[in-house]
Amino acid sequence: MAAPLELVLSTDAAGQVANCSAWDPQTGAVLLTYRGGNSSPRGLVMLGGQYLLGGQLGKNYINVWELQRKDQLQQKIVCSAPVTCLAASSNGLYLAAGIAESIYLWEVCTGHLLSILNSHYQDLTCLTFTDDSSHFLSGAKDSLALVWNLFSILQAEGARGTEPRHTWTQHSLPITDVQCGTGGPQSRAVTSSLDQTVKLWDIASGELLVSVLFDVRIMSVTFDPAEYHLFCGGSDGSIFQVDLCEWPVQRDRTFNSEIEKVFKGHRDQVTCLSISLDGSMLVSGSHDETVCVWDIQSKQCLRTTNHRGSDLLFLSYISH
Repeated sequence: MAAPLELVLSTDAAGQVANCSAWDPQTGAVLLTYRGGNSSPRGLVMLGGQYLLGGQLGKNYINVWELQRKDQLQQKIVCSAPVTCLAASSNGLYLAAGIAESIYLWEVCTGHLLSILNSHYQDLTCLTFTDDSSHFLSGAKDSLALVWNLFSILQAEGARGTEPRHTWTQHSLPITDVQCGTGGPQSRAVTSSLDQTVKLWDIASGELLVSVLFDVRIMSVTFDPAEYHLFCGGSDGSIFQVDLCEWPVQRDRTFNSEIEKVFKGHRDQVTCLSISLDGSMLVSGSHDETVCVWDIQSKQCLRTTNHRGSDLLFLSYISH
């Protein structure tokens, strides 16, 4: 077996046939292509280390590919309406999808629909699981971010009355992204919003830890692996680096672009962000139809690729 490769998976609608591709961030070379992959934002996920799933943009189905099989659409999962976001548990057992204002939860091995959760009242925008698969988080256009205990949902046997563990109401405009750190139910989560704030939360207590105000809308957010920093994609094309170890700790902060770290290179809103496992590289996708690969230490753009897509993610991938 060859050494692990770290690849970027992304969607691209630039060609005659929309594709999802896996490419090397060091060289920009495309190594694998999956046909029909114009996924919705927050709609591209890896399942069980073997499959790639993408909610087809504007269509009522989910594409399924086998990661190591080239140029072949494996399967389509038909849904009741277009899928706006997807999340897969890290253990590969569960799949969650945002369909209109509802969350659909499936058991992967059987394909059974376990539950339909209806605590949001506007369309879902983002979903993510904690790293231990015990919880998942949802964000929507209703400005709410919800924390769900998976065990409680399974115990309810699909009952529609299942309530979220936490309901976060401090955002005033639609949620654009939600991400979790490491630590399972003890981890921290971050949400971004069109209200120009990014908020850091404690999942165990549900408490708001830090709120950072920017002078532009924030479209995407991610942690670095050590969770020392947040990287926040702005509507003006900037990427802002927020120090989480700042002392003294301020619960309410205003980001100062004059003295704090800003990555500049995109010409339009930054819709997706992902960081390499070693924390050295940041990849960003934008509505300016480019993907940029950044060296985090120097804030220099290492590579710009023309790419008309809506989602991307880093993947630690074993090639045979």
